[in-house]
Amino acid sequence: MRRALVTGITGQDGSYLTEWLCARGYEVIGMVRTEGTPPDGVRYVRGDLLDPASLRAAVLDARPDELYHLAAPTFVPASWEDPAGTMQAIAGATATLLAAAAVAPRPPRVFVATSSEIFGDAGESPQREDSPMRPRSPYGVAKLAAHGLVGTLRSRGLHAGAGITFNHESPRRPERFLPRKVTRGAAAIKLGLQDELVLGDLSAVRDWCHARDVMRGAWLMLQQDEPADYVLAGGVARTVGELADAAFACVGLRAEDHVRVDPAFVRPPEATPPVGDPSRARERLGWETETSFEAMIEEMVRADLDRLRAG
Repeated sequence: MRRALVTGITGQDGSYLTEWLCARGYEVIGMVRTEGTPPDGVRYVRGDLLDPASLRAAVLDARPDELYHLAAPTFVPASWEDPAGTMQAIAGATATLLAAAAVAPRPPRVFVATSSEIFGDAGESPQREDSPMRPRSPYGVAKLAAHGLVGTLRSRGLHAGAGITFNHESPRRPERFLPRKVTRGAAAIKLGLQDELVLGDLSAVRDWCHARDVMRGAWLMLQQDEPADYVLAGGVARTVGELADAAFACVGLRAEDHVRVDPAFVRPPEATPPVGDPSRARERLGWETETSFEAMIEEMVRADLDRLRAG
């Protein structure tokens, strides 16, 4: 039985990855900051991103065949409030885990989730693994440092790869993220619980796909003989307006009748739209998204309807 250590196991990505691994007979060990009751087939070890000793101990305790490092602050705007803490939680924790893996008696294969934020003003879109990396936020800078560390340890013999993940969503995504704000808003308006949905720039572009697909890509990366970095993305540019249209269509409404644009929420336009080119993953891993954008949004809206009806 193969053993996997998953950081960030209680989050959106970690929960989908855990389901995927358990279905394939893995022993799954989740790294958590505080004690809790793990899902069936999972056990927890303690580890804190800001406590290097606890991270090293978690790797030593788990003795994994595969290590999936998903844990990190995920809300980009918050990184401006604590740039130093963001660097430690992302780059520092990644450095510690990679080093612990490298010196383990039986080094595990390592997946590190980086982010499309490493590209920033890349000057080209869509972005590939070799596109220029010019991050625009402390979060992006920290993720770029983590990305570089993966390559450095790989050059020293560790089987490690960075998954450059673009926006990926699901019903498990927290409501502070735009897609959940939209799907919950559409559901609430359908049920008569709110009158309108206030958004910013409807022309802003993103590349959205399902978190379940991205985690399947993470697993495929560690099944390869040769480690490498991969863009994990849907590869399709869509606007916030299209996202709203899809969500409201799920409940038989028109977004234009219920969405109000507040100029206070409008950010300066991005010079480079964050859209990924997953060609390498498609060609080398045989990976592609299985859940369509429309099906993903419908799944999210239906889940929000159920939550709101349940109170």
